[in-house]
Amino acid sequence: MIIRQREPTVFVVDDDEAVRNSLRLLLKSMGMPVITHRSAEEFLARYDPDQSDCIVLDVRMPGMSGPELQEELNRRGAIDFLQKPFSDKELTDRIQRALAADRRNRDLLGEKEQICTRLAMLTRREKQVLELVTRGKSNKVIAGDLGLSQRTVEIHRAHVTEKMGATSIAHLVRMTIIADIGISTY
Repeated sequence: MIIRQREPTVFVVDDDEAVRNSLRLLLKSMGMPVITHRSAEEFLARYDPDQSDCIVLDVRMPGMSGPELQEELNRRGAIDFLQKPFSDKELTDRIQRALAADRRNRDLLGEKEQICTRLAMLTRREKQVLELVTRGKSNKVIAGDLGLSQRTVEIHRAHVTEKMGATSIAHLVRMTIIADIGISTY
């Protein structure tokens, strides 16, 4: 099943209606989906941390200020801050960079999740073989370390490669780095 997320949206949070409308028109003219909010509280009521978005917010607003919202968003994963006044180009460049960085992070997290799912399918022995293979040990050395025949290690190694969907030892190493694991199962 493929779950489609909505297109990344730029949220404009500003208590000044003229500023909200101006930014909305600018960003829409560049083909970016935009949603505006009058206050930080209104924005937070609809905030979805699992969705890829960019927020442009005012510093001085009644209620929760821009810096207070920024602090809250930093706890939840915000990555950049741009002070007024700014040029249209500077704003749109920063938005594009923020959305691209978020997309890369989400892609990496998705890849990590897939790798962890594949790792969970490995048997205890296959995990042991994977750990030793990714440390650069030969089949002969692995066989000696685990008290197995070299042929048995070759079979386990083939199963690991197949289950992980790896194309090479380097690919297996990269996967274990992405998954950020220390397999150590023995």
